[in-house]
Amino acid sequence: MKPLMLHHPCDLGPIKAVTANIEASEVGLEANFHLDGAIDRIRLPETGPSERTDGLWKSTCLEIFWQPLGQPAYTEFNLSPCGRWAAYGFDHWREGMHEAAVEAITISTLQSDRGLTLKACIAAPLTAPAQVGLSAVIENADGAIQYWALAFPPGKPDFHSEACRQWVLDRE
Repeated sequence: MKPLMLHHPCDLGPIKAVTANIEASEVGLEANFHLDGAIDRIRLPETGPSERTDGLWKSTCLEIFWQPLGQPAYTEFNLSPCGRWAAYGFDHWREGMHEAAVEAITISTLQSDRGLTLKACIAAPLTAPAQVGLSAVIENADGAIQYWALAFPPGKPDFHSEACRQWVLDRE
């Protein structure tokens, strides 16, 4: 598992650490995210059907950014602990947004008072090798937001920035 860092202006809240890992698979990728801390002190979206849903990033959400090496286009996956998901393709940085092709996404979560683990299997056409960004938006019970990522560009947190995609992954 790779540790994500908390964006410097964010206060350390009920979540003390976020770790994540992905592995390329024959059909796409498999992801694991773990939130370590007082889960009862964060806002989790209400569980519902596993379906494509916009706006997940407005609350607690885990994200993967996949950009084939040498290409300007990238794919963003939003994974909610409630089971909903989103997948967007971009032609360039925040330009040309469209729904990304996805065959299936399955999400499972395991929650305790000390942590939450989200596992996702994503069946989607993904070119490798790729630069990968892993990130998390955590909404605390008081409404404060924490931003976590492998890396951040200077200034405001921008998970779309190529500076966040610090991991090169291949299908080996």
